[in-house]
Amino acid sequence: MTVATAGPRSTGVLTDIGNVWWRETLTIVRDPFSLIFSLLQPLVFLGLFGPLLSGIAGDTGAFGGSSLQWFLPGVVVMITMFGTSMTGSNLQFEIMTGAFERMLATPLSRASLMVGRALKELTPLVVQAAIVVLVAVPFGFVLYPLHVLGGLVILGIFGVGVGALSYALAIAARRTEWIFWAVQQSLLFPLLILSGMMLPLETGPEWMQVASRLNPLTYIVEAERTLFAGTVTDVSVLWGLLAAIATAAVGLVVGVRSVRGATA
Repeated sequence: MTVATAGPRSTGVLTDIGNVWWRETLTIVRDPFSLIFSLLQPLVFLGLFGPLLSGIAGDTGAFGGSSLQWFLPGVVVMITMFGTSMTGSNLQFEIMTGAFERMLATPLSRASLMVGRALKELTPLVVQAAIVVLVAVPFGFVLYPLHVLGGLVILGIFGVGVGALSYALAIAARRTEWIFWAVQQSLLFPLLILSGMMLPLETGPEWMQVASRLNPLTYIVEAERTLFAGTVTDVSVLWGLLAAIATAAVGLVVGVRSVRGATA
């Protein structure tokens, strides 16, 4: 009887994702100051935009209750977009140092590399979102814990897709680093603005409203606002979930192909 020998065998996909997530999360544990510093941006947005929205809409105006109830979900989405869209920047550093090639030499599945990295970016974002929400409660924000948790699940699915697309962009721009930042910044801010994250688009020009309907982030923002307001049965939640799943599916397909193309 002969015994066949083989190279390193890949473990399960969930185990691979967990291993990648833990490896990446250790960088946060070693440098917790970066997590604390990253809280400044969403708190500044809340501190500066919150009073402006209250002045425009009033506490019981167009936003259906406290302006924070409308604005805070948008801030949480913004935190997610900023974090996951920059997943590729860390990859670019690893490409330059050769760490990326060493990761590809392991039996880890290609999808797990992207999902694990995206989840690593989402981990501190969940902590940040929780802190921002708790800070807003004394100022009139009504907290629905289970609904907020559901909103974070949708954001997690969406963030995996955005992180994978960022991963693919970093691979495509691996020889010219500035292209990554040019494309990332050029897409990020129009997507955020056209989602109605900071200001309502109902009174905007018609072209902007049409563009908003074509923006998948719009449906994520609407779903988050519905959930943060304590409602689950509204159809906007379903549309947000579908937009998140579609983004994750497209991102993983594009990302896996990019990794395989880079190693071909």
